[in-house]
Amino acid sequence: MESQAPRRAGQRPPGPIVRRTLPTEPSVRASASLFVAEAERQGLRAGRRMLFVGPEPAAAHVAEALGVRPGEPVLARRKLLLADDVPVRVATSFFRLDLFEGTPLGDPGFVRPSLQAGIEALGHRFGHAEEYLIARPPTAPEAETLLLDAGEWVVQIVRTGYAAGGTPIHTLETICAASRHVFPVTQVTGADEF
Repeated sequence: MESQAPRRAGQRPPGPIVRRTLPTEPSVRASASLFVAEAERQGLRAGRRMLFVGPEPAAAHVAEALGVRPGEPVLARRKLLLADDVPVRVATSFFRLDLFEGTPLGDPGFVRPSLQAGIEALGHRFGHAEEYLIARPPTAPEAETLLLDAGEWVVQIVRTGYAAGGTPIHTLETICAASRHVFPVTQVTGADEF
């Protein structure tokens, strides 16, 4: 259990602390739900709720990651992730409509058996990924969805997966309640240097 800072009188406890390993371990990434697998390995009760599936205009950072124009419609799949019934993350997968419009990825609900399997079933093979973390104050909707107190921050993780040929296929933006996360960073085996 992670140690937590002492609370001031009347301050709401921050909730469970969830580990989000960087980069994600392959055995976890291949699971039906990255979050559920991580949370359960940590002894937490994981929950997830789909918030939105459909086209929406690409924000500038999503457009850049997917190689489309800002404001161009992309397919979004947004879900709320809970640990012990406390909201800890909002995760949104973004896909280019020229590659994924009219596919099962646009259907409501969760993709079975996994999102990764759904992408591969459409003929896309993973090549590599890039992942960025940004700590910042939350937007008003993020603070409301994650039940954040005034002054709490979020960590925004943007991970873009590229097909073997280099085409950006999937951008995952995860907004994490900073007070409810720890981010262990691991080095690739065999490449440790001091």
